[in-house]
Amino acid sequence: MPKVFLKSGRDRSLQRRHPWVFSGAIGRIDSKALPGETVDVCTPDGTVIARGAYSPGSQIMVRIWSFDPAEEVAPAMFRRKLEQALLIRRHLAAPECACRLVNAESDGLPGVIVDRYADYLVCQFLSAGAEFWKAEIVRQLSELAPCKGIVERSASDAREKEGLPVADGLLAGTQPPELVEIREGDCRFLADLRTGQKTGFYLDQRENRAIIAPYADGAEMLDCFCYTGAFTVRALKSGAAKVTQVEASADALRLAMRNLEQNSLDAGKVEQVEGDAFHVLRRFRDSRRQFDLVILDPPKFADSRGHLERACRGYKDINLLAFKLLKPGGTLVTFSCSAHMETDLFQKVVADAALDAGVQAKILRHLSQPDDHPVAMSFPEGSYLKGLVCRI
Repeated sequence: MPKVFLKSGRDRSLQRRHPWVFSGAIGRIDSKALPGETVDVCTPDGTVIARGAYSPGSQIMVRIWSFDPAEEVAPAMFRRKLEQALLIRRHLAAPECACRLVNAESDGLPGVIVDRYADYLVCQFLSAGAEFWKAEIVRQLSELAPCKGIVERSASDAREKEGLPVADGLLAGTQPPELVEIREGDCRFLADLRTGQKTGFYLDQRENRAIIAPYADGAEMLDCFCYTGAFTVRALKSGAAKVTQVEASADALRLAMRNLEQNSLDAGKVEQVEGDAFHVLRRFRDSRRQFDLVILDPPKFADSRGHLERACRGYKDINLLAFKLLKPGGTLVTFSCSAHMETDLFQKVVADAALDAGVQAKILRHLSQPDDHPVAMSFPEGSYLKGLVCRI
């Protein structure tokens, strides 16, 4: 087996079981390894301390499969890890449910994401190692999580960084219909598993959508970056008087309207605005529109640490506009899904936005991702979703 030798003193993160080995930590490689191939990770004196997948085109040159040097990276290991991942989510296995079954590094399977949408699984294979073992993982998923079909949606910047091409299509079983109905509590949604964002739906906001219920009762709400309207549906079911949806995608807004129909909700209570959220919110500010509740769920603004400063400016700008649009006593529910945006920094950015908006705000709640998106203690990068409920 090829061996990767670390530089002196660069094994500390592995001793803490962090699953990434960056290229700068590697001193030498004793033989040519293929992308995705398993390598032994060694200290400078040759002691094997882990086994992982080699990715020569990535800054993360090795992603660890096992910290047990004696464990073989083989089908039995993948089966064990998949079984463990499914076991901790057994409480989410109701019919028509939608949830994450495998959460990459936090489930010990770097680069592997598996989401269930009722009778279908949607997978992302985002690393060279995940791609190398794709067929085996799909075979085992077919046995461990029976379904009608398994689809790949690996169109991600992460694959580009690994030197992998975009990969979409059917992997096993039958192709899902154009839209798949899923259930979330007493809400029903149509998810686009073929062309929708991420794997088809924002599963990581499930608990946060329920949390907004008491703030929505009787409120006039602005649902910004609404995508297919899941926050809107929850708000209307919780008694919202009116919702204004802002979304750049016309297709997403059409599906948002269909999701109102799925829940027998009054479409007359919803105003849809197609356009760039920054521009729309400035227009609302200039026309002195105000709301009782504002939801900000923007896309990732920082996909690397190098983009963090720019992301902070974006988050401050959009939150400042939101604070200016709130009525006295209004509530802002604001999120960042950028893993590089740490919780304390996000809170500081939102606090600066409130200060510049000339409002006094209190944090009522800190929000995060649900329990089907667990975070390994040794992998804090897995805690990517953070949110605040603020009242002025």
